[in-house]
Amino acid sequence: MTDIKTTRVRWFLVFWLFVLSAVSYLDRVNISVAGGAIADAYHLSNFQLGNVFSALLAGYALFQTVGGRLADRFGPRRVLTAGVLWWGIFTALTALVPANIAGALYLFMAVRFLLGAGEAVIYPSANQFVARWIPVPERGTANGWIFAGVGAGAGLTPPLVRYMMVHYGWRSSFWVCATIGLAAGAVWFLVARDTPGAHPRVSASELAAIQSGLTLGVATKLPRPGKAVKTLVPWKQVLRSKEVWAVTVSYFCYGYVAWIFFSWFFLYLAKVRGLDLKASSFYSMLPPLAMLVGCLLGGALNDRLTRRLGPRVGRCILAAGAITVAGIFIGFGSQVQSARLASLVLAGGAGALYLSQSSFWSVTADIAGVSSGSVSGFMNTGNQIGAFITASLTPWIGDRFGWTASFLVGAALCLLGAASWLLVDPARTLQTVESVSNLEFEKATL
Repeated sequence: MTDIKTTRVRWFLVFWLFVLSAVSYLDRVNISVAGGAIADAYHLSNFQLGNVFSALLAGYALFQTVGGRLADRFGPRRVLTAGVLWWGIFTALTALVPANIAGALYLFMAVRFLLGAGEAVIYPSANQFVARWIPVPERGTANGWIFAGVGAGAGLTPPLVRYMMVHYGWRSSFWVCATIGLAAGAVWFLVARDTPGAHPRVSASELAAIQSGLTLGVATKLPRPGKAVKTLVPWKQVLRSKEVWAVTVSYFCYGYVAWIFFSWFFLYLAKVRGLDLKASSFYSMLPPLAMLVGCLLGGALNDRLTRRLGPRVGRCILAAGAITVAGIFIGFGSQVQSARLASLVLAGGAGALYLSQSSFWSVTADIAGVSSGSVSGFMNTGNQIGAFITASLTPWIGDRFGWTASFLVGAALCLLGAASWLLVDPARTLQTVESVSNLEFEKATL
């Protein structure tokens, strides 16, 4: 019996991961927009506010690998649902820190740390979903859509939070963000499944198309619903891979630069460039919107170049070129005198940076297979360490050497991140690493 209709369930689930991605950045970036009001209300300095920003990133970085391993073992449906519920609760708790309380700084840091710990599961779980659901020729596009949620969430945050602050106070914006997150998580739990074979709405033809395009590295079959994966890649094998280390170093540089825009760009426009609240809200939307366009365009280019010229060009050369262009834009934008023109140029740098986003996650899904959650979580730890450093280091550099120097440091790291991609061979899977190591061992014992 043949299918009457070929379904496209995988693309609806990719779209919902886009929604969850947007919500995750809504919950992260809201405090950068409300940061001025919070600093005034609790008498926090820029350095102390930077510590609050860094607390979220510390929790996020520390639990990346744990979150990825959980997704590998228990599946992206349950792990991601639990994560979304967790970060909805702690977003709401941010608004409950009492006014005029002693130690408010430490309460904010604790709540944001735990929020970051919950958010750590989002992208490793999404990458485990990609490895199980998305054929290799479609992974660039899928990751482009998932990470376009970063731009959408970060871009929508300034006007939403500004509106809520003006009309209802800064605390209300956190209640709204928490409600949106809890609703989005409930929908994901209802519509998602860990594998395409377990989803009642996936047609036989879609299932065949998915399974024919998967490469799962160390395993030939997906786990049955409710069963843990028994063939995860050993950590010693992961740590021997130069590809894993190269993308992790590059993602460290990427994270450092990206979080200049997420954590400090709004305040940079308001306090350094002298724009008012309305103008700062408008121009701070430009980098996230450029990121959204960059993600979608980069994902499409990733798949097209991979099909035509191979993954070395489609994944690696594309990423290296995009990050290099980002560094040029950021370095030039920091020199522009006009605040509005500088905002446009710097937004171009953010968009160019995000042309490379899908390459990071597509490569880790390609080389790690069923362990893609763990490996991408390890890689994303590097990203978050970079983000953690920039949250506190960027204002320190700005205060001591000027904000132009802060952006020039980011431009230099772009060049390092681009160079790291030249060491990556996407055809060298972790299964290949294991096979080569075994062969070398056998030769040594002869």
